[in-house]
Amino acid sequence: MKKEGSILIVDDNKSILTALQILLSSYFERIILHTTPNRIKTTLREEKIDLVLLDMNFSAGINNGNEGLFWLSEIKNTHPDIPVILITAYADIELAIEGMKRGATDFIVKPWNNLSLISTLLAPLKKGNKKTTTNEEVNPNNMFWGTSEKMKEIRSIVEKVSVTDANILITGENGTGKEMLAREIHRLSYRNNEPLVCVDLGAIAENLFESELFGHVKGSFTDAKKDRMGKFELANKGTLFLDEIGNVPFHLQSKLLTAIQNRYIIRIGSNTPIETDIRLICATNCHLQERVNEKLFREDLLYRINTIHIEIPSLRQRPEDIVPLANLFLKRYGEKYKKPLLELSENAAKQITGYPWYGNIRELQHAIEKAVILSENNTLENLDLQLSPEPEKREISDMNYTLEEMEREMIKSAIAKYEGNLSAVATQLGITRQTLYNKMRKFGL
Repeated sequence: MKKEGSILIVDDNKSILTALQILLSSYFERIILHTTPNRIKTTLREEKIDLVLLDMNFSAGINNGNEGLFWLSEIKNTHPDIPVILITAYADIELAIEGMKRGATDFIVKPWNNLSLISTLLAPLKKGNKKTTTNEEVNPNNMFWGTSEKMKEIRSIVEKVSVTDANILITGENGTGKEMLAREIHRLSYRNNEPLVCVDLGAIAENLFESELFGHVKGSFTDAKKDRMGKFELANKGTLFLDEIGNVPFHLQSKLLTAIQNRYIIRIGSNTPIETDIRLICATNCHLQERVNEKLFREDLLYRINTIHIEIPSLRQRPEDIVPLANLFLKRYGEKYKKPLLELSENAAKQITGYPWYGNIRELQHAIEKAVILSENNTLENLDLQLSPEPEKREISDMNYTLEEMEREMIKSAIAKYEGNLSAVATQLGITRQTLYNKMRKFGL
């Protein structure tokens, strides 16, 4: 195994330093240990240091993390290019996140998993040797950030946290691009050469939940005709994206928490633990804290998946991005349907900017695709877009729709009325959340 460069480890606990020296001796050419941060500046000035592993507390009886933040700032002021990884207790994660805002590359939580720790330490060194690409390169799978202030803030956060292994929770209305953001985080991460495994938890039947996520062995149940890997194993070394995390039934949430917390899974029908090294990203359109208050979601699970929380704004909250997004879809579908000269008229641009888009980016995308297919001229006008009046202003008696179209409009209207609260939507419509998700997927909502 090729050893990496030199690492400076600063921690006042001598037993931790000894353990780290033994563990990391196979991975680093040189390991420098300090029990006090007072020698950091001298060491950085006199030695070639490639990485710093820094504890956040040094003075006896003081555990507020301010010392770690101070020395982090000192390091970044004089050596901004040296990656700094913080050591913190689980209770101090918020301080570690503050540290990342101030320039830390990542953080490690005590007690740590050795494999995860090694991966976290080696990642920034490997990253420095990789050719990076920017999100501005022409790639239809890249994230569209737009120009709104809110999206600029989110982009800044994403660029900081993507290079860490911190668990991320993405929230927002349906159609805002939660999965696209998860893909972007994976693309920017050190795991981007490993698999990104996406799981729609809302589409998994309860009786298949454990098999889908953790796998099973042959003969463990009636239809288990051969061994099968679960999604956790498939995502090993890469990223696991759990969409609609709020849909997991309460009695199954403990199993998910155990797998995330212990970093291993056990296949159904087996007693052998299988270690998993994953970066976890979750997403939901639910208000999870409300579900915690209603005893429908475990508070400890929420804490585990919510190290970093990113709320994607609705399209209504970023109207300046609507026309650029529409032009992006216009280009994509113009090429697909052999109509490359299409453009939006000024009136059409005004219409889509003022439209509420309760289905967000997904609804805009479908509207533009339909307009491209039906267009007869190179300029798309208002009539080509066929946008409906706002759902809440429509009456069923005014619609000349098929039963299926009426069902779509009722669901769309209910989603708008309850501002994306799908539990309330399902209750009003008299259907289960699972049925609601299936219909939303069917209708592209």
